[in-house]
Amino acid sequence: MIYEAYQAQADLLAPFRAMAQLACSMLQVPCAGPFATPAFRRLGAAAEIFSRTRLLHERPSFGIATTRVAGEEIAITEEIAAETPFGALLHFRKAREMPQPRLLLVAPIAGHFATLLRDTVDTLLPDHDVYITDWRNARDVPRAAGRFGLDEYIDHVIAFLDYLGPPAHVMGVCQPCAALLAAVAVMAEQDHRAQPRSMTLMAGPVDTRISPTKVNELAKGHTIGWFERNLISAVPSRHPGAYRRVYPGFLQLLAFMSMNLSRHVRAHVDMFSHIAKGDDAKAQQARDFYDEYFAVLDMPAEFYLETVQRVFQEHHLPRGLFTYRGQRVDAQSVRRTALLTVEGERDDICAPGQTVAAHDLCESIKPFRKQHRLQPGVGHYGVFSGGRWRKQTYPVVRNFILANE
Repeated sequence: MIYEAYQAQADLLAPFRAMAQLACSMLQVPCAGPFATPAFRRLGAAAEIFSRTRLLHERPSFGIATTRVAGEEIAITEEIAAETPFGALLHFRKAREMPQPRLLLVAPIAGHFATLLRDTVDTLLPDHDVYITDWRNARDVPRAAGRFGLDEYIDHVIAFLDYLGPPAHVMGVCQPCAALLAAVAVMAEQDHRAQPRSMTLMAGPVDTRISPTKVNELAKGHTIGWFERNLISAVPSRHPGAYRRVYPGFLQLLAFMSMNLSRHVRAHVDMFSHIAKGDDAKAQQARDFYDEYFAVLDMPAEFYLETVQRVFQEHHLPRGLFTYRGQRVDAQSVRRTALLTVEGERDDICAPGQTVAAHDLCESIKPFRKQHRLQPGVGHYGVFSGGRWRKQTYPVVRNFILANE
């Protein structure tokens, strides 16, 4: 019912947003004649802010056309290297072949599309041959495609690494860190040919018993039955994934926004001011951020509920209880893969200590092949995007991958 109510509300407001977009195009700078006044510019700014208070359900473009390698501008083409109903292995192919480390970037399924890692990809490209897990919106996946839980997620990671073949490296950002570590452990136990040479875990919930955040407290504060009854909904009939059970992306977005509601309100007030004053550069920066932030992805119900229960409530991985296809996963089996963990000093989503816990689990990795980076002065998103990521954290990541190439 909750998804149907959301869809009805979106349909009801659609014509009003269309009218606001029309008013915005008429009233905003540059304009001439009677509209060229501060009052009309403010009215146009208000119309734009209202027109933008809507969610998108399709993946935005990565928009990465070129990268610079050794001072040379190199064209980038996005190519689908492999594909399943639930996602694609997207390759950022350079215009000419270069001897660079192959890197699989494992994106989260946490309410946003893989384009949330645009800055991560853009920063990695000059030095790496980059692939990313481009997960599909669950509301667009027909029910006939079957279930998608943690086992299927791990299946995809292993299959994509197998496609890349040895030698390759892997990086997980945020939510997938526990599942990625489990996938690498499974590959080690199977003596898989494509075991990655290095694994970088960035701001991910390996052991959420350490320094619990509001996110962790929410997960522990309710039973898994409560999550299923209150947050899981069926996709409306108009979509390709009709009647598939999902955790809607709009609910995840609302949960994230509620944690820092005043910051988002202030950001929109500032955006209004920038638009009204004609400060296009600052206004566009805000537009770009919220275009991405308001693009939401529905999660398969199985994946969401299993992640809440096994990662956030019962802590299967650090307790040695994590299973894959019915078999227990032992992180100590990882020997050939070097390990780098990265955390943000001010991370209020995945607190410091939760990711570095992977080092204790991977006891079989030689100490000289382990490294940890606590990035000062950044919150969750600053771990993998922004100025400190590019200038301070990334050099550590680049050198670690190169040292294990």
